[in-house]
Amino acid sequence: MAERDGGTVLAFDFGAKRIGVAVGESLLGGARALTSIVATDNATRFAQIAELIATWQPRSLALGLPLNNDGSDSAMTARCRRFARQLESRFGLVVHLVDERYSSVEAEARLAALGHDWRKRKQEVDAAAAAIILQDYFDGETHRRAA
Repeated sequence: MAERDGGTVLAFDFGAKRIGVAVGESLLGGARALTSIVATDNATRFAQIAELIATWQPRSLALGLPLNNDGSDSAMTARCRRFARQLESRFGLVVHLVDERYSSVEAEARLAALGHDWRKRKQEVDAAAAAIILQDYFDGETHRRAA
């Protein structure tokens, strides 16, 4: 589903311990890091996600899909797909799966280039990766609309 008419999109970088979150406006095509959810139990995770959805009122969600370098499924791919289905069923929003290969590496490099030390980078890398995932989604939508 294209976001032709604009609207807010929330993006997630799914992890076993943390979920990075980013927000963006699809008409403007820009994404920014928002926060990280640090919880391993689903009840806490989904309560925090519900708060973010209530605050930002997104039209849809983007979720980074972890794949191996060759594009095959990784150990986390099935868990991520299950998380996508849970998001869709709980919140009634379309979830766009986005190839997230190298998003955390790129986020780490960007934060290092900003001069953030390793402690600060560790706190911010998941949300920064979510912003990269969302930007990749927006860039892909722009490319598809131009074609």
